[in-house]
Amino acid sequence: MRTPVRPALVVIAHGSRDPRHAATVHALVRRVRSLRPGLRVATGFLDFDVPSVHGVLESLAAEGVRDVVALPLLLTRAFHAKADVPAVLRDAPPRLRIRQAEVLGPSPLLLAALERRLRAAGVARADRPSTGVVLASAGSTDPEAIAVIADIARKWRQTGWLAVRPAFASAGSPAGFPRTEEAVRELRSLGCDRVAVAPYVLAPGFLPDRIARGARDADADVLADVLGAAPEVARVVLERYDEAFDVVSDGGTGAGRRSTAGALWLSAQFPAPPRGAAPAQLASQTPLR
Repeated sequence: MRTPVRPALVVIAHGSRDPRHAATVHALVRRVRSLRPGLRVATGFLDFDVPSVHGVLESLAAEGVRDVVALPLLLTRAFHAKADVPAVLRDAPPRLRIRQAEVLGPSPLLLAALERRLRAAGVARADRPSTGVVLASAGSTDPEAIAVIADIARKWRQTGWLAVRPAFASAGSPAGFPRTEEAVRELRSLGCDRVAVAPYVLAPGFLPDRIARGARDADADVLADVLGAAPEVARVVLERYDEAFDVVSDGGTGAGRRSTAGALWLSAQFPAPPRGAAPAQLASQTPLR
């Protein structure tokens, strides 16, 4: 049986005017390469930074690459994953066969990365029963993304923390999620002896800085670092790549291991972005105590 050629991996990052963003993305990609020697990995940005996604795809096509897995470096399936990424991939060179992999989250490995960042910031396992955690994400108005963040907070709370409260850096959460500083004060009022802020973001930038300011303004006891190039994040990148490759390698026949990537070949018509449905009683999914 012929072993299929593994597609190139194109990591698609959002991009930022903040140079720390691109530096962090490149550090993560270097870790991915170190975990999978021989895999062709390229990085493209949707905005602000270079190379652009379109430029990376043009270069790969010019080199004779045929198959590509495009992986959005995003934590939830919100607007960028459902609209921006498919739009830029539709403009790719027609000779490329491109499969869009799933976003990184949710994943137990990302929870492990959050734990790693909290440990590095000085929170020990023994601190869990007296510590409230603010799960601070960038924010979204997408119901599917909001439900995922709420579910992550609920599941993380079940690992022994006194409380886990989701918060958004951006304003106007339709789920009623507070800003970081509001969540810190809320946990303090509930009797948490210690409050830690865990940014559920990949790289530094405007919104992560807002999370940090909120933590400082509300006198949080601990502020963890962004997820960045944590080894667990790199492993999730490769998991999502492998899921997409499983479908590529069996030609979509189902003969190989089933994939959960749920993507379609972009050489065909890419469907319109699905609309997520907000879960019933969303507030009940964000326990505080």
